[in-house]
Amino acid sequence: MARGGYTYILTNKPRGVLYVGVTADIAARAEQDRNGTGSAFCKKYGLTRLVLVEPHDDIMLAIARKKALKVWMGEWKIRLVEERNPGWRDISDVIS
Repeated sequence: MARGGYTYILTNKPRGVLYVGVTADIAARAEQDRNGTGSAFCKKYGLTRLVLVEPHDDIMLAIARKKALKVWMGEWKIRLVEERNPGWRDISDVIS
């Protein structure tokens, strides 16, 4: 049976450094990134603001979406975030 997953984008500030990730447990991953035990890249750049989450029915779909987003130009990713979260609000509290 396939497990679902999530693609997500973290940043340090509006239009700042962006990180695109994938996880099966978004609440746990958001907590790891907030406390510095997630990815080394996120820790290095202080990426703790969860600004976009996309749920997927299958983890393989989430992985494919992450790979697609990773090759997008930065402005495209910024536009995606601003369409869904215009204030660049940290949505960690909503997904917990």
